[in-house]
Amino acid sequence: MLVFYGGTFDPVHNGHLAIARGAAQELQVPVRLMPAADPPHRALPGANAEQRARMLELAAADEANLVVDRRELRRAAQRPGVPSWTTDTLREIRAEVGLSRSVALLMGADSLLGLNTWHEWEHLLDLAHIVVAERPGSALDGALPPPLAAHLQGAWVTSVTALSGAAGRVLRLRQPLHTESATAVRELIARGGNWQALVPSEVADYIQVHGLYGCHVSP
Repeated sequence: MLVFYGGTFDPVHNGHLAIARGAAQELQVPVRLMPAADPPHRALPGANAEQRARMLELAAADEANLVVDRRELRRAAQRPGVPSWTTDTLREIRAEVGLSRSVALLMGADSLLGLNTWHEWEHLLDLAHIVVAERPGSALDGALPPPLAAHLQGAWVTSVTALSGAAGRVLRLRQPLHTESATAVRELIARGGNWQALVPSEVADYIQVHGLYGCHVSP
């Protein structure tokens, strides 16, 4: 099985790493961390794509089960101005590994709840499984948006072994409680709060050296 965890990772923080580690342990395969390209028609996120990818590489350097996959950044460089849709990424992966290999997309519960707003979202399960990292008592315990609930009906599974096929299943993966969010980390940095413990130490050093997110660089 190949597992991909995409996102802006702006910046990568301990909550992201907990999700990736938990999935790698539960699924018994490495997790590929896949930073998103810079959006072509919107303001940049707090750090540019190269900086976000570099912070991911620093965070994953000593993690045997975490690998950084820069494919979305490479594709954006080859097709300037073209949005990097997840379905395009999955089609690219399928072209590489074939149609029979198990491929899974790892995401948080909030991402799943907004899945029906994604580009070509109805085709995601044709291309991959979805593994949802959630906390007990998360919104997944309530009602899903009707279009999403109807689309996922019959796709839910409770066992990792059910992901042996190529695509089409959704597995809920319970995670330990983590309260970090990239937005909260950026806000703490901007106002000079205590943020360093929320990210790996190497990432904290990188943010400080490069003055990201409004971090004041010491002379």
